[in-house]
Amino acid sequence: MQEKTVRNAITQGVIWKQILLFFIPVALGTFFQQMYNTVDALVVGNFVGMNALASVGGLTGTVINLIVGFFVGISSGATVAIAQHYGADDKEGISKVVHTTAALALCVGAVLMVVGILFVPNTLRLLNQPEELIADSTTYMRIYFAGIIPALVYNIGSGILRAVGDSKRPMVYLIVCCLVNIVLDLVLVLFFNMGVAGVAIATTLSQCVSAVLVTIRLIKTKDSYKLTPKKIRFHAAETASILRIGLPAGLQSLMYSISNVFIQSRINLYGSDTVAAWTVLGKVDGFNWLIMGAFGISITTFVGQNFGAGKMDRVKRSIWVTGGMTLAFTMIFSVIVMVFGKSLYRIFGADEAVLSVGMQMLWLIGPFYSLYVPVEILSGTMRGVGETLVPMLITCVGVCVTRIVWILVAYTVTPSFYPVVISYPVTWALASAAFIIYYKSGRWLRRVQGRV
Repeated sequence: MQEKTVRNAITQGVIWKQILLFFIPVALGTFFQQMYNTVDALVVGNFVGMNALASVGGLTGTVINLIVGFFVGISSGATVAIAQHYGADDKEGISKVVHTTAALALCVGAVLMVVGILFVPNTLRLLNQPEELIADSTTYMRIYFAGIIPALVYNIGSGILRAVGDSKRPMVYLIVCCLVNIVLDLVLVLFFNMGVAGVAIATTLSQCVSAVLVTIRLIKTKDSYKLTPKKIRFHAAETASILRIGLPAGLQSLMYSISNVFIQSRINLYGSDTVAAWTVLGKVDGFNWLIMGAFGISITTFVGQNFGAGKMDRVKRSIWVTGGMTLAFTMIFSVIVMVFGKSLYRIFGADEAVLSVGMQMLWLIGPFYSLYVPVEILSGTMRGVGETLVPMLITCVGVCVTRIVWILVAYTVTPSFYPVVISYPVTWALASAAFIIYYKSGRWLRRVQGRV
């Protein structure tokens, strides 16, 4: 009864309240996910050294995000499909999508594990990773990819729960995961002196814990999204639906990551101090992206269920409500990081050289986070109704391709990291303008309605 009430609240309750009730657990859960990544950086930066910090962040994190993000993008197709089926009360459709997605996670995870372990060193050298960072980066990534299947299982499991309106349990699982990671980080690094390997093992084991928790929940539930292990297999129609919605999102994530890998390879040209400064900046502004991403997840689920229930008036009003809340947050966040930037860098053990470079980066990017709001909210809306192709093209061209071209051209004029950092606000503005134009045209909705 309680789960049914949650679903009805999303399709019938006061919009701003329901979005916030869904958003808060998502944001808190993502905060703790960000926290255990940040704790890795804090422990390594303060107790192992700046080179170790650069090894577990920077290019290493970017490559991992490239591979994992592609799968998560594809699995978002399942989240949208489940949300729409749940809004329409289609129990059989939900069950088929759940078991198809589980099969996808296991198969893709096995492939990524093998590929990730085998090709790490050559990939790092190809992307200009400084030689002094290669050994630690290789250790971290191989241990991470050895445990990639639990990471994917948790991601698809939490996506299923959020699709049906349950954002609280994924939050709880991430809190538990974060606490396990913190304890293991401290034990393995401080007491067993395992360095980067200890941090990687802690991350992998904590992800196993979250995967077990979410799997138990899906198996024990009595609702239509129940997971029955012996039913895990690919269903042709559901696989096609997941890929139709999710593949563009996966390609979008892949293009983002490719552009970030390109950017990281440029940053790497300026030495370990610049790499460390860029790594810390990523940890600091990661809190902005986690909140913005939580709003994106919230509006995707909200729109998906209401679109499935045929309530387009709620879909359109939710855009303004969620957009306004996201804009307010990003403006506040920009002020905070600009005022307390030096203190934030020092928390990570940054020395004066790293601090100097980091503050230059922060002043170039920090005031402009709000430029990305239309991209996140409008793409989340379109994803919720099942339109992902054009948003993917807008993002890939407006952000990823344009960013690379900008850097290549600007670098010939100013051979430094300044064009790299400036490329972010420039491409955010361009992509946001394109999304607003496409949304106003109404074509995003007509394309979906034409398939119904």
